[in-house]
Amino acid sequence: MPITVAIVEDKAALRQDLADLINSRKGLRCIGAFATGEEALAALPKAPPDVVLMDINLPGMSGIDCTRELKARLPKTEIVMLTMFEDADKIFAALRAGASGYLLKRAAIAELPEAIEQAHRGGSPMTPQIARHVVQFFQSQSSQPANAEGLTERERDLLSLLARGRQYKEIAEQLGISVDTVRSHIRRIYRKLHVHSRTEAAVKFLGK
Repeated sequence: MPITVAIVEDKAALRQDLADLINSRKGLRCIGAFATGEEALAALPKAPPDVVLMDINLPGMSGIDCTRELKARLPKTEIVMLTMFEDADKIFAALRAGASGYLLKRAAIAELPEAIEQAHRGGSPMTPQIARHVVQFFQSQSSQPANAEGLTERERDLLSLLARGRQYKEIAEQLGISVDTVRSHIRRIYRKLHVHSRTEAAVKFLGK
């Protein structure tokens, strides 16, 4: 079964380019392309895709507001934001709204197929420049007590890697622990933060 993808992008040429790219990749299929958030909200709940590519700056309803509405209606659909600018406030607003990833448009064409596959697997794809903003935020919190929010230093390290889109195997290798140990840590993090997903955990931590 191919990964189904929908696009929400107001620029017609880019919308078509993205659709063509997705359909040219084995294992991916574009099932809808919309110029506004309102159009997407009207259509997508009737035929939910696995992944949505969401322009952040849309006419009318913003991409962030559309993401919030879509996630409320389609909690299993992953949403990856597309933007022209590295705006820290919008990055964190999109994550709080339920986005799973965040890509700069100038890098999106090269990174897009892998990012879609990563989001579908439960990852959080981010253009390196965007990931840098997230990492810098974590680093700026290093002066806070290690038990803030009840998290240990190791749990903070895990959250930082999750926010950068790392998979469990990559986290295990980087921290020198087993994948089962990673899963155990993440279950404890979820319990402590009262969340149910990696995105919720990262956003709640970022929003302290």
